[in-house]
Amino acid sequence: MANLLTISGSPHVSTNQSINKIMWGVVIALVPTMLVSFWYFGLGAIILTLTSVIACVLFEFLIQKYLLKQESTVTDGSAVITGILLALNVPSNLPIWMMIVGALVAIGVAKMTYGGLGKNPFNPALIGRVFLLMSFPVNMTSWPTTLAQRAILPDVITGPTALGIIKEGVAKGETVQQLMHNVPSYTDMFIGNMGGSLGEVSAIAIILGGLFMLFRKIISWHIPASFILTVFVFTGMLFYIDNTKFVDPVFHLLTGGLMLGAIFMATDMVTSPMTKSGMLLFGFGCGLLTVLIRVWGAYPEGVSFAILIMNALVPLINKGFKPKKFGEVVNNG
Repeated sequence: MANLLTISGSPHVSTNQSINKIMWGVVIALVPTMLVSFWYFGLGAIILTLTSVIACVLFEFLIQKYLLKQESTVTDGSAVITGILLALNVPSNLPIWMMIVGALVAIGVAKMTYGGLGKNPFNPALIGRVFLLMSFPVNMTSWPTTLAQRAILPDVITGPTALGIIKEGVAKGETVQQLMHNVPSYTDMFIGNMGGSLGEVSAIAIILGGLFMLFRKIISWHIPASFILTVFVFTGMLFYIDNTKFVDPVFHLLTGGLMLGAIFMATDMVTSPMTKSGMLLFGFGCGLLTVLIRVWGAYPEGVSFAILIMNALVPLINKGFKPKKFGEVVNNG
């Protein structure tokens, strides 16, 4: 009896990764984007980001301690990520109290209601962002210009985003060629010198963070690649069909929350599919919905809604694309 084989519970695969390492790795990857937002939007961006992070951490601690009666997990970094991502999804002039309300919804409703990290079906930061957009649409769509833009045009404090300029102009009968004179250059878009939410401003900073996560194997390429490629292909087709009504695909990639959503939010391992095939389908769905909402929807941006809709479909995708069982023999006929 002493020689009985004892089998422990799964998982049986050993790895040097841990929740803390993964979460704090994402925080490090977000640093370039945060620094660029601080550079272009100044003190308001810093205060808003700190408020969001502190509020998310505090709400998670209080809910676990006094409502769920659980041991605190705020040191794992997940609440910090939610706070950063939520701040990156709002304009830098959002009132502080609204930021705190958004943090409460993100942590209290979208995350802790379901039991905490690993159990939430929807991305908490996006739930907080969409709640703020629906509840305070004026504040959430009042986009400050960057400090560099104000140095040239000091009287222009806020203005529409590049996506908003194109969508509103085309609706009024103007051509894309006419409207492109009113939007920042692609160089400015790439480095981040344009109005928008804190995380919409710099494609290069977001890409650097994404490469870091790929190198550390925090994320895989499947969701970002399929998401971005789908948007590029479908907007390219529309641009080819009628370039007076539809803007070119590079514009779509560099504007709005596409890069932030594809690299940092759609890749959330809790709310995205388990298998590589499922990830590709998930990214495709996010990209297709983003294009549909941007081109034909009521809002000029569609990334947040697209990801949340696909979050809801993840259980179905996981059922359709199940991973091969350990020891399973594949019958090739």
